Amino acid sequence: MENQNIKHTGCCDPFDPKPWEDKEIVWQNKLFVKGHITSFMHIPLNMGQVITKNMALIEKANAKSPYQLMLTDEKSLWGADIYIDVAKDVAKAQMATISGTFLTKVFEGPYNNVGKWAQEMQEYVKSKGKEIKKMYFSYTTCPKCAQAYGKNYVIIFAQI
Repeated sequence: MENQNIKHTGCCDPFDPKPWEDKEIVWQNKLFVKGHITSFMHIPLNMGQVITKNMALIEKANAKSPYQLMLTDEKSLWGADIYIDVAKDVAKAQMATISGTFLTKVFEGPYNNVGKWAQEMQEYVKSKGKEIKKMYFSYTTCPKCAQAYGKNYVIIFAQI
């Protein structure tokens, strides 16, 4: 793993992009805790609060998955849904499942590149002879941890 020598921040785990780069993943009713984030022009305003609240419920239920995958569905300029991967149902949390086939690609750089990355993902999926039904974005670390680790990775999951 590329991040073995990185000192853990105590917040977000160091991210290894290799398992997620150029993969095809099939999910059948994959279980998530769902939350809603208020945004202004796609800039999240309460993301930390939503994640903290839901992670407390997940930890209390002992439902953490081995890899803490979080997906966001950028529904509009004013809000996004976040999906936190869990191992089982979580009491007092809104639960959701996601099913489908997804192509993944890992990007690295500042968050303001997301629009460019989404376009690159469109071209990547098209090069595979597929069409995108929906895109989810996985921000692998918070901004503070990305700065501490020296890398800011984002995985795009394109449902085909």
